[in-house]
Amino acid sequence: MEAKLGQQPSACIKIVLFGPESTGKTTLSQQLARHYNSVWVPEYARDYLQKKWNNERLTCETKDLLPIAIGQMKLENELAQKTNSVLICDTDLLETKVYSEAYYAGTCDPILEKYAIKNQYDLYFLTYIDVPWLADDLRDKPHERERMFKAFEKALIDYNKPYILLKGTKKERLDRAIIEIDKLLKHKA
Repeated sequence: MEAKLGQQPSACIKIVLFGPESTGKTTLSQQLARHYNSVWVPEYARDYLQKKWNNERLTCETKDLLPIAIGQMKLENELAQKTNSVLICDTDLLETKVYSEAYYAGTCDPILEKYAIKNQYDLYFLTYIDVPWLADDLRDKPHERERMFKAFEKALIDYNKPYILLKGTKKERLDRAIIEIDKLLKHKA
């Protein structure tokens, strides 16, 4: 199982959109992938949990976290082979770890935690809570956005992950992200 949670070698720069629900991660991921004519890794948990909700009217349980993590890494590893420039990840295992701890009394499966910390990315974009919260079947913490934001930022700091805070309009966030990714690309060249 552990092999399924690790990253396979790739030549691309890996970027993660990171933060609480409904902060624009998916929109920005798609915009960045288009801008760089590259690929983006969607959030596996969203499809997995939407199917569970549609079929059983059940939400996420602790037993779902490892299958979600394995599915996320399978997608990431497959799509990382389709680009040698920039891979935009809508989420990563560290995000799954933060949610696990927030929803399940501070606990996280040790194997998930190991790879959440071990897997490496070139840069995280931490999305701030200054955009409107949009309800859907899976989002459930509109009044805990600040607490969740602090948990995400704390994880980045605690594990010494390189990150940039993104605030403002969609355009302001996109422009700032492009500036930062261009720096990484220039350094890579």
